[in-house]
Amino acid sequence: MNPMQVSLERIDDAKDETMKDVSQNEFSASTPQNQTAMVTDAANAATDLPASLLHDGRFLLNRELSWLEFNRRVLQEADNPSHPLLERLKFLSIFSTNLDEFFMIRVSGLKEQSEENLTALSPDGMRPLDQLREIREHLQPLLLEQMRILRESVLPQLAKAGITIWNYNALAPEERNRADEYFNDNVFPVLTPQAVDASHPFPYISNLSLNLGVVLEPDATTNIKRQRHHNFESRFARIKMPSNIARLIPVNAEATKFTLLGEVIKANIQKLFSGMKIGQCYLFRLTRDADLELREDEASDLMRSVEIELRRKRFRTAVRLEVSSSMPQTMVDFLTDEIELTELDVYRIDGFMNVPDLMGLYKTDRPELKDVPLLPTIPRAFRNVKSFFDVIRAKDVLLHHPFTSFNLITDFINAAAEDSEVQAIKICLYRTGKDSPIVPALIHATENGKQVTALVELKARFDEENNIEWAKRLENEGVHVVYGMHNLKTHSKLALVIRREDKKLRRYVHIATGNYNTSTAKIYTDFGLLTANEEIG
Repeated sequence: MNPMQVSLERIDDAKDETMKDVSQNEFSASTPQNQTAMVTDAANAATDLPASLLHDGRFLLNRELSWLEFNRRVLQEADNPSHPLLERLKFLSIFSTNLDEFFMIRVSGLKEQSEENLTALSPDGMRPLDQLREIREHLQPLLLEQMRILRESVLPQLAKAGITIWNYNALAPEERNRADEYFNDNVFPVLTPQAVDASHPFPYISNLSLNLGVVLEPDATTNIKRQRHHNFESRFARIKMPSNIARLIPVNAEATKFTLLGEVIKANIQKLFSGMKIGQCYLFRLTRDADLELREDEASDLMRSVEIELRRKRFRTAVRLEVSSSMPQTMVDFLTDEIELTELDVYRIDGFMNVPDLMGLYKTDRPELKDVPLLPTIPRAFRNVKSFFDVIRAKDVLLHHPFTSFNLITDFINAAAEDSEVQAIKICLYRTGKDSPIVPALIHATENGKQVTALVELKARFDEENNIEWAKRLENEGVHVVYGMHNLKTHSKLALVIRREDKKLRRYVHIATGNYNTSTAKIYTDFGLLTANEEIG
């Protein structure tokens, strides 16, 4: 079990986010003159230190820089030779996904404050712009270290183990043919090049999308023909890499030798621009603000408000531009002008862009390159029993996930749905995942005539769309759904089962940390309690 397999959303859920929350709800409705004071108030509320120590960097750590130090520890795990190779690759991936969320939430908030010309100090005495500069200064060496670990350690050792990634031009002829066939059959039909000219504006670049930036020039013959009618000049074109196509393309039958999707597209790019001469071609990736700005005080329909904000989020401002280190400054300048970013927001990647795409290697059937799978156990009290309720009524049962199987909890909810004496089920749902067995169990309970109530937290960051879908499905099936508390996030595992026993009602409770998510329950460490204690129920 890897203790560092934790994402930013888990950490953010556990912190109060006072600075950001104030800027979301009251900020927009306030006057510019009051905004600085509001952020200052939030900073003051975040600490109980005497006023003489507030804003003194000698005594307080900056929240954002402290988080970067946490992510440095993730990177150190990737550099730890005691971990299996593919687990080290996973840590490199976690480092990157953590950074994506950091920019979408933390950095976006600082940029918003900076662009509003706010000068309020953070608790450790830094202005928003100062923090942005410090973040960049601290992050640059971490990015270089990530690429060093990947290029000099992980990939060479994977190659020794027989798993390799090759440049397209270095492949054998038959391997290039295999890659080209894959392009023709699976990639070419879904690509949509977008050129920029007077009649075609710069295209919208979606959040976290990987793109090829291409400079197009007419070839000699075409140029002569077109210059008779038009003042033709070089143009920029963008090719969006399909997110639903694996970035690693196998080129041998054993699927142990790969080339990159971007390399294959470049090799076949002439098919996309007939009659054009291809100039420079480089990868870039954009990150946008992804924090929802809900004004709950003004929202009469929380679900509707979240849905509207989710649609708006797609067009939120850009916060980071990652480019290939070899991209010429002229193309970088063109992109930053069009996307409205500055050089401070540009990160040159000297190596593989978007490391999580390499996690396709983890699917390779090489168990010796992975951690030994954890086999969760069932507590002895629940083995070979006919009734969950008899066990829980006799004594409390403490659970420690992932060492205790989370199937025990799904079985408990299913047992409640089937039991003829159960009258009602009430539950809190924060992050259930896309394929939750909990939701079908609740629907089944409703079909069996039980009263079912679910608090579905619509404001679970990055899971808003999933939770809206679950809430609608539950409502359609007759479950009474509550959408969370006003100006609060409800993040817990809570389930209450009310059962008729001996002509009275008895309450059975599951209370725990974390979420009713069967996927994360396999890796996150959580405690839970099954009890019939009346003081708890």
